[in-house]
Amino acid sequence: MNVSLLPNSTSPNLRSSPNMTTANPAALKAVLKNEKAARDFEAMLLTPVLDSLQKTFAGNSEAAIIPGASDYRQMATAALAQAIAARGGIGIAQLILRHFDPPRVSGGS
Repeated sequence: MNVSLLPNSTSPNLRSSPNMTTANPAALKAVLKNEKAARDFEAMLLTPVLDSLQKTFAGNSEAAIIPGASDYRQMATAALAQAIAARGGIGIAQLILRHFDPPRVSGGS
């Protein structure tokens, strides 16, 4: 699932940049690569948070002592974190992408 953060979340500066046209596929490819890296990083940060939440609410159950159950729980938690990050997450990816925007200069001619 490839969801772009550009249309909804980054500044208009990045979207209206002359380098961000279909005539410049290298710039578009770089932006998409940065978006994926930012989403993946957000998912990495969300995984331990979601894992600790799951452990808190699951408590001690018989399913926890089944061999391999913790591996499947960790895979499910990682998949959930990826899905959350792909849908916009909690804003970490957007903050990271904001640092790739060119600086805004006020005033001038």
